[in-house]
Amino acid sequence: MTLSPNVAKPAVITALTSRPRITAIKPYAVWVGGRNQLIVKVETDCGIYGWGESGLSGREKAVIGALEHFAEYLIGSEAFQIGAIWQRIYRSQYFEGGRVLQAALSAIDIALHDLKGKALGMPVYELLGGRQRNHVQTFASTASTRFDTAIEQAKSLVERGWKCIRVFPDFSETTTFEPRDHIAPTAAMCREVREELGEGITLGIDWHHRLSVAEAASFCQRMPQGTLDFLEEPIRAETPEAYEALRRLTDIAFAIGEEFSSKWDFRPYVERDIHQFNRVDVCNVGGLTEAMKVAAMSEAHYVDLMPHNPLGPICTAASVHLCAAVPNFSWLEVRATSDGVYSMDKAECLFPVQHELNGTVFDCTDVPGLGVDVDEDHAKELSFKFWNAPMLRRKDGSVTNW
Repeated sequence: MTLSPNVAKPAVITALTSRPRITAIKPYAVWVGGRNQLIVKVETDCGIYGWGESGLSGREKAVIGALEHFAEYLIGSEAFQIGAIWQRIYRSQYFEGGRVLQAALSAIDIALHDLKGKALGMPVYELLGGRQRNHVQTFASTASTRFDTAIEQAKSLVERGWKCIRVFPDFSETTTFEPRDHIAPTAAMCREVREELGEGITLGIDWHHRLSVAEAASFCQRMPQGTLDFLEEPIRAETPEAYEALRRLTDIAFAIGEEFSSKWDFRPYVERDIHQFNRVDVCNVGGLTEAMKVAAMSEAHYVDLMPHNPLGPICTAASVHLCAAVPNFSWLEVRATSDGVYSMDKAECLFPVQHELNGTVFDCTDVPGLGVDVDEDHAKELSFKFWNAPMLRRKDGSVTNW
């Protein structure tokens, strides 16, 4: 898609003669499909605006509090000074960073890239160094709550063109999860899916950090070498040494990092060559500014980006531009069902302009900004609903990870 000169020129002239300044930061926490989405609009005195999204699902009100605080001192700032604004938000306090503050910073940073791209009449990937590919390939997943039909789902996704497939253990239970009970049947499912799909498909599994090191090793030992191409989030990631211990017990590539909120979280994993795929989330890590730094750090260690993309069209759009602009990219997560329909929470009414899958890829278009827009009037009509992740317990009553 190519933007006509008549559309681009007015925005460029306005931006360059007035240097747009931030006039408002407006968060909207709205229930879309099966979850809340926290989308954020940054407005300027030139009439140019941008949209961002926060990724801290289930804690949207905490992020809104941070956004309201940031707005107090960002109003009047030059919107084009994205890097300086990032540093100002991160460093202008004694308690830097953290998931809540970084989720708020992520939304602002993404919105600033969107509005700057619109003002200059160019897609966001041009602000990141230009695109390095014409399209962004994706991976699709079987349903986490339909374990008994995982093989059929995987076959359906392959038939629709996906070459990288992710499966899940049985996550249908929302009250109890006993890790040891799931190891053997999940390993058997992985063996069967590999046998059914053959050697030409990339196959991975997401354990959603529900295992211990010993449990993860036990799972890996139940499968022939070559069954899985990547093991996603088998254990919690607070302790790099734990992942190093697991690395000594298996040779399956690790895909981790979706919950990381800065380059400093990624640093020990990258520098110590613990993992092979970075599940960087632009809506949690600090936006596109920080994601690009994670990508550069990762490139030096031959770690590829496999971005986390579980939210809405703004997260998808920002992720597409990130993937277009970096050399070390593998696949972008896409929410797809076994019948090939993109995104359960597509919400055309709220997002009348958004990126669309072309088969199994996102094309890198020339649309200025992120290439997504929001019906703000509709957003004002939607409500926030309290949601919390399932609080799982083991059979003995003790708490375990979701």
